[in-house]
Amino acid sequence: MTDRERELDLVVYGATGFVGKLLADYLARHAPDGVRIGLAGRSAAKLESVRSSLGPRAAEWPVVVANSDDAESLSALAGLTRVVATTVGPYAKYGHGLAAACAEKGTDYVDLTGEVLFVRDSIDANHERARETGARIVHSCGFDSIPSDLGVHVLHEAVQADGAGELTDTTLVVTSMRGGLSGGTIDSMRTQVDVSKKYPALRRLAASPYSLSPDRSQEPDLGKQSDMSLVNGKDIAPEVKGWKAPFVMASYNTRIVRRSNALRDWAYGRKFKYREVMSVGTSPVTPVVAGAVAAGLGGMLLGMAIAPTRYVLDRVLPSPGEGPSEESQRKGHFTMDLYTTTTTGARYTSRVKAKGDPGYSATAVMLGESALSLVLGGDSLPDAAGVLTPASALGDVLVNRLRDSDFEISARKL
Repeated sequence: MTDRERELDLVVYGATGFVGKLLADYLARHAPDGVRIGLAGRSAAKLESVRSSLGPRAAEWPVVVANSDDAESLSALAGLTRVVATTVGPYAKYGHGLAAACAEKGTDYVDLTGEVLFVRDSIDANHERARETGARIVHSCGFDSIPSDLGVHVLHEAVQADGAGELTDTTLVVTSMRGGLSGGTIDSMRTQVDVSKKYPALRRLAASPYSLSPDRSQEPDLGKQSDMSLVNGKDIAPEVKGWKAPFVMASYNTRIVRRSNALRDWAYGRKFKYREVMSVGTSPVTPVVAGAVAAGLGGMLLGMAIAPTRYVLDRVLPSPGEGPSEESQRKGHFTMDLYTTTTTGARYTSRVKAKGDPGYSATAVMLGESALSLVLGGDSLPDAAGVLTPASALGDVLVNRLRDSDFEISARKL
């Protein structure tokens, strides 16, 4: 079946959820004319209600009823469209069937997952079949993990353009951020904690820095790569001040970036090491603050694993489907600066910066543009299929689309 023989170009699955509505609204306002879009979910009535709120450009969008526990409906959905963008998580609970259906039908797929174990399962179950059918199954196309993955991608491109060698020690610093973790992200963390608690082998897998790599035996032995360490800014780059705390999503994003390197035949380098941290100020008490942040992050994950504290956390942390007001979303922003030293001793930096709440409005832009990259990218996309990452599947096509959407994505020599 050719692309034009499919009835639709892009379907938003989960369009009645909080982030699904944001994505549908973004596409209604920004998708080019001629892109055939549909809305999918469990309830036709709710989908029609969402459609009616999107304005005249969406008035004729079809609605498609599909359910995560109905394999036949997911197969029909995948066969209907060229690309599926799904916001239905936690993906470990609700995502396996759709990813498998897209791999089988040769349908491109993007999601928002930040779940190591789900992605590992998807790789094992779908990578080879997707390569056979030509499907691009692209996980983690939101705040997890596009800024990380594209930040390293453009860093690598700048180094390559200058003939300055390969990347070695590379660190992402969350320089500034306003906005919270979404309820869906929190629920994904709960799900992974529950699974890891029940199955020690999966806990060890999730903790491995190369848990998403195609073949761990082919990865270089670069020593310990910790996602929970405190880091002195001067050990990142001379111009970076103050102690840095571990970034809350480092234990996921780092694995996506390492998978990108491996999928691209270790283009970043065989000595490439990667970590993520966040700024907590530069005052004399910064080391104490950074230590407290690290302890708090570990404490939250531990608390999710212990019944009494889990009971409390479940009542104070956001639930799936919840989100901030439109005003709060507009006030959100993030800036991520990456630093690397190459094998020739040169130093480079890159920046990924955007307005909008990272987990909501900015994520809707990233997911929307990822889906549109697959719809419109054509031969400009990397020649790849299988279970991929944003950098390995979308590359410069997505970089340029996000730049056109007012994201700053840049790289330069220091």
